[in-house]
Amino acid sequence: MIREVVLRVEADTRLAHLRIIWQGGADTQLSMAMTKHGEHPRRTDEDTLALVRRLAEHYDDTTIAMILSRQQRRTATGLTWTKTRVRALRTTHAIPAHQPPNTPGTDPDGSPRSGPDSGDLDGVVGGGGHDDDVVNAEEAGRRLGVSKYTIYRWLREGFITGEQLTPAAPWQIRITDQPRQLVQPTAPDGWLPLAEAARTLGLARQTVLHKVQRGELDAVQVTAGKRKGLRINVTHDQTGLFDNP
Repeated sequence: MIREVVLRVEADTRLAHLRIIWQGGADTQLSMAMTKHGEHPRRTDEDTLALVRRLAEHYDDTTIAMILSRQQRRTATGLTWTKTRVRALRTTHAIPAHQPPNTPGTDPDGSPRSGPDSGDLDGVVGGGGHDDDVVNAEEAGRRLGVSKYTIYRWLREGFITGEQLTPAAPWQIRITDQPRQLVQPTAPDGWLPLAEAARTLGLARQTVLHKVQRGELDAVQVTAGKRKGLRINVTHDQTGLFDNP
C-alpha cells in the first residue's frame, strides 16, 4: 500500500518531517519534535514539574504523591506517583525537600523535641499550637470539637473557609476566634434548626444557608446534646430577613 517514505530532518531546530506516499499518488505528511542531544526521551511534563516545585515547599513526598495521584497525573513512563518516585523526581531536578518549620517544641531539624516545652504540633501547617495557627481538617476538627468529616461539610457549605494550594491538596484552615464563636455546645433559646428556619422564613434551605454564609442570619453549630447541628436566629430584627421577594 505504501510506495515510498521520505524523511527530512532539520538539525538546527530538531524537527523531523515525514512524508508517506501511497500507491495511487496520495500522500500523508507528519512532523514531530526530536529528542535533543543529551536529553532523555521520556520527561515529566512541565506542568507537573512546576506543581511539584510548589508542593515541595509545604508537603512531604508522601503527601505530594497522594495529591498527584488524586489529580490522575502520571509519571513520564505512565506510572502512578509514589513517595519514591516523587523523591527521585526532586533529586533529578534539584528540588529541595519540605522542611518542617522550626517552631516551639521542635529541634532545628524539625524533629519533635522531648521535654516540658515540646508542645502538641500534630496537624499544624507552619504553626506552633496557638489559636491563630493554620491547620489541616483533622486538627481543625479536634480544636473545634467535631470530626474532620464535619469540617469537610462546613467547607462545602461555606460555614467556615479554607484554602488549597491545588485541587486534592490538604485544606489549610486558620483557627481564629471567628470559627470558635460559630461552634457552641448549645444554642440560644428560639434559634431553629435549618429545616424549621427555612419553613419559618418561607425560603428554600439553600437560600437560608446562603444568608448564613453572607452574615445576613446569625447561626451557630451546636456540638453537644442529642440535637447537634446548625441553629439559626430567625427573629424579625435580623438584617435582610425579608429581602427575598
